Amino acid sequence: MDEYIDIVTSKGEPTGKSALKSEAHKNGWYHNTIHLWLYTTGGDILLQQRSHKKLIYPLLWDVSVAGHIDTGETFIEAALRETEEEIGLQLQPKSLQKIGIRLYESSYKDDTIQDNEFHQIYIAELNTQLNQLIPQEDEVEALKLVSIDLFKDLLKNSKTNNHFIATNSSYYTFVLEAIKKRL
Repeated sequence: MDEYIDIVTSKGEPTGKSALKSEAHKNGWYHNTIHLWLYTTGGDILLQQRSHKKLIYPLLWDVSVAGHIDTGETFIEAALRETEEEIGLQLQPKSLQKIGIRLYESSYKDDTIQDNEFHQIYIAELNTQLNQLIPQEDEVEALKLVSIDLFKDLLKNSKTNNHFIATNSSYYTFVLEAIKKRL
């Protein structure tokens, strides 16, 4: 889906301009996205397998919920909306805890897509059973819970196991450390 998103500077400051997501990616304009990582009190982390229909990294495992922030939408509003859309889970704003911002700059598809995103990163406790979540067909291939130890093992071997996006190793480690502090 091609929605309107707010454009920011390379430092993450608002420009007051908005554009279609496709135009932002075509032109390399900086913009914000949300990333929400869900975890259980038992130390499991919810992973989402990207749909086989995705242009970028299809079928790889990644963040529990992620998405672009619609024009005029707050980060929290976007996180709540994306969570309900992608996995059918309704959360309350107070359940989200921001853990940081990470700039992600990358080119795909022979440089036809230049992705310059500021990931607004949140974590929240998952209080719903895995079988009660409803994956959005066009976005999510599958969902699973993995222990922190299994997550680390998969990450350590991500260059050969085709599980995670191997170049995101430091990002995943940052998130793991933040979740471990909450347990």
